[in-house]
Amino acid sequence: GGTTDVPADDPELVAFLQGFAEAQETVRGRLTRADLDFIRVLEDLIASLIEKGVIALSDLPREAQRKLLDRATLRGKIAPHLPIMNEDSEIIF
Repeated sequence: GGTTDVPADDPELVAFLQGFAEAQETVRGRLTRADLDFIRVLEDLIASLIEKGVIALSDLPREAQRKLLDRATLRGKIAPHLPIMNEDSEIIF
């Protein structure tokens, strides 16, 4: 057995490559969904820790504070548990 050249437009080759691409896309989609679900878990965990007084929003890096507040505004779920920041990025309680 040697190798055999197969034309790029061979129907079996095209079908095989299409199936491979679809499988990769399915895995990518599942990973993306899992990442988004995990982000929600982390948001809920952080909100719970803040609500219980274990950590304060100000304990987190300023960029993390900004992202949490942006997400809280969008989700509305954890917004009541997070202090509001003014335009100078100072925390207002």
